[in-house]
Amino acid sequence: MDMGKEIGTLSDLRLNARQARILEVLRREHVLAVTHLAEILDVSGETIRRDLRLLGAKGLVEKSHGNVRWRDRSEDQPLQRRMLDNMAAKQAIAAAIADEISDGESIFLDTGSTNNYVAQALKGRHHLTVVTNSAPIAQHLSTGEGNRVYLAGGELRADDSAAFGPAAISFLQQFMVKTAIISASGLDPKLGVMDNHLCEAEVSRSVLGHCERVIVGADHTKFDRRCLVAALALGDVDLLVTDQRPAGELAAALEAQDVEILVVEPRG
Repeated sequence: MDMGKEIGTLSDLRLNARQARILEVLRREHVLAVTHLAEILDVSGETIRRDLRLLGAKGLVEKSHGNVRWRDRSEDQPLQRRMLDNMAAKQAIAAAIADEISDGESIFLDTGSTNNYVAQALKGRHHLTVVTNSAPIAQHLSTGEGNRVYLAGGELRADDSAAFGPAAISFLQQFMVKTAIISASGLDPKLGVMDNHLCEAEVSRSVLGHCERVIVGADHTKFDRRCLVAALALGDVDLLVTDQRPAGELAAALEAQDVEILVVEPRG
């Protein structure tokens, strides 16, 4: 895999909420008339054409003869596809998490799709100390003014250029950071923060006891989702940043564990 190309593609996904909504509609419908798409989003023809020009330049859609088509890019890696899922919510969550981080702070970031947006949102912070197992995140934050970035080594996973395994965990546990920012594949009232892969859960668990607080960024599609592996107990989480307020059993479990919840709305 061309790692430079992969990292560059991920870094280019800086879209506003309306543009993210366009992608969500087109992924579902596949092809639409431009005028119909403008009606669905309740925007002017000029606005929709401007957005489509930007999305076309990024290689995300194709426009011809008054229609616009979702570009089904078979070469995309799984992480790139996950970053397009519920993009506006993930970007809003990422911006809110970035607001929690101060200049000069030490942080850990894992390799989840939301955390790739967090790395983009941290562009305005300076003198960060960043510990991560994600090569795209490391490269993005290494350009920040005064930043120091520590990238774990180990077995590299092809689809997201992230390192896992005993060598990566041993490296990560050398550090004591102020804030660990953890992604989630699911949030279960009984089992807590869940992942689809054992290696990801092992990385999440490895930073417990090596940070002062844990922030989890998870959009509402992760609520009440039981995945393969339990990564963290809900009681391990200090702050959950999400786009909708949890309800029912999950809300009760979070309250019982005294987890602070910050609800944000996608930005236009």
